[in-house]
Amino acid sequence: QVQLVESGGGLVQAGGSLRLSCAASGRTDSTYDMGWFRQAPGKDRDFVARVGWSGGTTYYADSVKGRFTISRDSAKSAVYLQMNSLQPEDTAVYYCAARPIRTMTFDFWGRGTQVTVSS
Repeated sequence: QVQLVESGGGLVQAGGSLRLSCAASGRTDSTYDMGWFRQAPGKDRDFVARVGWSGGTTYYADSVKGRFTISRDSAKSAVYLQMNSLQPEDTAVYYCAARPIRTMTFDFWGRGTQVTVSS
């Protein structure tokens, strides 16, 4: 089992930046890809970004490409999401998730952190 705790959310004006962090604990000795997802009110949870277990491969949703950067620090069992040029449509609860390479599904989820972007 892996436990994930997000932090760094908050209220920011349009055009501003936030950095989300996700701390992992538990069976962090296993190999995991890590991802960020978000869910806006009344909408489905959407993929935002993913980073491979080695940190060398990243993928982004088209809506955030060029504005968001995902990174991980395996020594600290942490993953980050740097969000720049935030827009009101980025308002959502952001979730960190872990995908074991043996299952290739996001089996572990944090509770989320709220990001609100005002216009």
